[in-house]
Amino acid sequence: MQGLKWRLLSRVLQSFIVLIGIITITFFLSRVVPSDPAALWAGQHARPEQVERIRHELGLDKPLYIQYIIHVQKLFTGDWGISYRTHMPVLEDILQRLPATVELTIVATVIAVAIGIPLSILAAVNKDKIIDKVINLIVGASALSVPSFWLALLLQIIFARTLGILPLQGRLSPEVVEMYPIKHITGLYLIDSLLTGNLVAFKDALAHIILPALSLACYSIGITIRMTRASLIEVLREKYIIAAEAFGIPKSKIRFKYALKNAIIPTLTILGITFAWNLMGAYLIECVFNWPGLGTYTWRAILAADYPVIVATTTLAGFIMLVVNFTIDLIHIYLDPRVKF
Repeated sequence: MQGLKWRLLSRVLQSFIVLIGIITITFFLSRVVPSDPAALWAGQHARPEQVERIRHELGLDKPLYIQYIIHVQKLFTGDWGISYRTHMPVLEDILQRLPATVELTIVATVIAVAIGIPLSILAAVNKDKIIDKVINLIVGASALSVPSFWLALLLQIIFARTLGILPLQGRLSPEVVEMYPIKHITGLYLIDSLLTGNLVAFKDALAHIILPALSLACYSIGITIRMTRASLIEVLREKYIIAAEAFGIPKSKIRFKYALKNAIIPTLTILGITFAWNLMGAYLIECVFNWPGLGTYTWRAILAADYPVIVATTTLAGFIMLVVNFTIDLIHIYLDPRVKF
């Protein structure tokens, strides 16, 4: 137990060092971009003396190492700066847009698990048969190779423009926002609408999230099928599985209770990483569907050279990835005590 505590402490320390590295690299890279944040803040018609005054107020006239020290101090005290584009606190902007991205990522992950796990089991138990080849080559390969933004545009053309059965973009219809507003509780529209019994808004929010979630889940579906199938095939060859079959234990129980539990461990790692990546990397999907999340916010900040937003969202992405990796390691230890950090 004492050894495990030291390994946990060591892993936390390593993660902190990595986080400091991310903050440092992002800060200095953002200063390399050839633009003037003070002029961006002041606006197009600002006079030179106004730009200089704003540069002094923002601390951009200080030496670069002083700016870095101030930035790190503010970052760890919750002051993530003011957006040059929106003139709002960056942390406030992020907290306002984070629920939309979290909801989209959760739904995409649920879709990936609901589709990928059953198909991978079906492929593994029918190894080298026609159904295995269809699932592995067509479903898995196409899901891994199709660009998500291209799939998003294709789904829009088919289901929104041609068939007209799903919304084209946005998170809620304007008429629903006006007539059936969702009371803010968690910021997740699907959950908040259910908690308040607003079924009209729930149906509308569900219809809006289907296409972007499917587009975002495409890669996760493919990697889930590939990883789980390969791992399950290997586990089904283990001696304890063969012995369980010899004792006459039902095959369904062997596959789901014994084999899948061990085979799912590599898949959890991939799903955790893709969840963190989708959470902070869904720029194209959010832009295509005009989804008001962190992806759209960060993309607009990049186009506007909004340094505080770029540094804050990049730091947040690194922090989320570190937390997810640490959590996955803990889940591995719980599922398989033989695993060590």
